[in-house]
Amino acid sequence: MRSSNPVFSRRGFSRDNGYAGFNAQQPQAGGPVVGNDPYTQGAGNPYATNPYAPADTQLGAGPQAPARPNVMTIDDVVARTAMTLGTVVVTAVLSWVLLPVDEANIGKSYGIAIGAALVAIVLSLIQAFKRKPVPALILAYAAFEGVFLGVISSAVSTYISPGTVMQAVLGTMCVFAGVLIAYKTRLIRVNRRFYGFVMAAAMGFILLMVVNLLFAVIGGGDGLGFRSGGLGILFGVIGILLGACFLALDFKQVEDGIAYGAPREESWLAAFGLTLTLVWIYLEMLRLLSILNGND
Repeated sequence: MRSSNPVFSRRGFSRDNGYAGFNAQQPQAGGPVVGNDPYTQGAGNPYATNPYAPADTQLGAGPQAPARPNVMTIDDVVARTAMTLGTVVVTAVLSWVLLPVDEANIGKSYGIAIGAALVAIVLSLIQAFKRKPVPALILAYAAFEGVFLGVISSAVSTYISPGTVMQAVLGTMCVFAGVLIAYKTRLIRVNRRFYGFVMAAAMGFILLMVVNLLFAVIGGGDGLGFRSGGLGILFGVIGILLGACFLALDFKQVEDGIAYGAPREESWLAAFGLTLTLVWIYLEMLRLLSILNGND
């Protein structure tokens, strides 16, 4: 199954060196059965025939079979995600301090922030099209993304409300924790129907935002009004809900990768994808809270 996350949906985890990727779309006959969810059973799980999978997930493997080396674990994913998000946070704090958005420096700071955002987009696209994760590229993306977030957050704190940024951070953390709990308790069940619904909603949402941006560039103001007032609040909530759905899809792919023996280096790709999703949620949360606090 492909995730809605742009990194995962480009190609999924590596197919090199005998490892299957996440992007297999057709069931494979003869696969082993793992769990009770037919979508995650061997018939639909591309890792089912992976010779490098942990012993207890392979058909016919006894409980004493030795563990396979160099496979991704949850500790790997947590460590790499902490490094990537940590880089975002550190550079965001530094840009907040070193790139003030007062009247004397706002033009320069905004210019640097926009440049950093463009570089981050280019780096993320380069990584998305590479066959293997490149840690230096991922950390560089995180650094430039942090510069952009730091300046934008500083501007919101300065011109709208000092507490908005902290509210957005806490809100993002709550969404992450809530989706993780809902996923682990199976309140959220990720299957093909869920995936199709999320992808259709995401494409519609992005299309509307692009149209709104074009109208804003041509006519000025907020374009069609999707980012202000009542419509802005509605679309902010929709954006956050979509981000939560992206997280569920990403959790599913990380879980499958661990269960079926993705190579350890792919933990960097998992960290990259999770970081992209969390940045999405934070920006939507910041935008929503800016509208709410700006109307006070």
